[in-house]
Amino acid sequence: MELDEKKYLYLLFILPIVVLVFLVNLYWKRKKQREFGDLEMVKKLSPESSVFKPVLKLVLLLLALLGLILGLVNPKIGTKMETVKREGIDIVFAMDVSKSMLAEDVAPNRLDKSKQIVSQIINQLGSDRIGIVAYAGSAFPVLPITTDYGVAKMFLQSMNPGMVSSQGTSLDEAIKLSSTYFDDKSKTSKLLILISDGEDHSEGAESAAEEANKLGMKIITIGVGTEKGGTIPLKKNGIVESFQRDNNNQVVITKLNKASLEAIAKATKGGYVNGNNTKEVLEYIKNALDKIQKTEFEATEMADFQSQFQWFLGFAFVFLFLDIFLLERKTSWVNKLNLFNENK
Repeated sequence: MELDEKKYLYLLFILPIVVLVFLVNLYWKRKKQREFGDLEMVKKLSPESSVFKPVLKLVLLLLALLGLILGLVNPKIGTKMETVKREGIDIVFAMDVSKSMLAEDVAPNRLDKSKQIVSQIINQLGSDRIGIVAYAGSAFPVLPITTDYGVAKMFLQSMNPGMVSSQGTSLDEAIKLSSTYFDDKSKTSKLLILISDGEDHSEGAESAAEEANKLGMKIITIGVGTEKGGTIPLKKNGIVESFQRDNNNQVVITKLNKASLEAIAKATKGGYVNGNNTKEVLEYIKNALDKIQKTEFEATEMADFQSQFQWFLGFAFVFLFLDIFLLERKTSWVNKLNLFNENK
């Protein structure tokens, strides 16, 4: 079982509030009756008044409210199993999270622009499996290969330069780690989409790409930034306090290194695209994916969950109907049975 809209569970706090209001109202009535006169005399003056009926009406109201809340929550129950076959490719997104990606020569900054691009690419995917790698001076696995695009987007938005302790940009480490995401024995097409400004502070990115090519990987690189470059703002609470400086105390100007990204893509017969225009990137990726052979890579038993809200809403309306038409005076035939010892 799973709950479709868990956010409505907070409405359950209404139930104890209703009970509290009932008790306060009951206390107020008793207090006013004592002010009016002797309780036994008041009972004799209103012989048809039932002590049990108000409690019964409260229970019905609580059950109705509970039914309405559970209807909003919409519990789902798996009623059958289905075999789902998927066709697609395995895609790993390698995201540059080095400090240079905070440069604002591309709005809002290079890193946020990269997140937007990857998110839009995921939106246009079908049944492909995806994984995410973060890298700066070293590479870090963020999300293993999965078909859960919602989880992928959640991890994507949380990526920041603080994820990787060693700064710089090591493209070869990103390629090597990404290659471990793919199953060597699988015939599924393997694609690495590497997003970066191309400022590589390591050596061997091209040789790493050549090794990846031997494993059957294709690499598409997306360059984010401008060749003119920009400064790296250091912010606190969203306010720029200073700019990144080098060892000579000079303000760092970080520029897009298009050549290194093109060389990596060329080594795997992939391609390079400028990431500053999201629409162009999406069209490029779509055309590239259309040319890659899709493979059946999964046959999974999945539960088909069906909504059950209608049952809870139905019971809720029944209880409301009973509550509305249930009078607070004694029922004659029940009164004769004296089940609750109300006749004295």
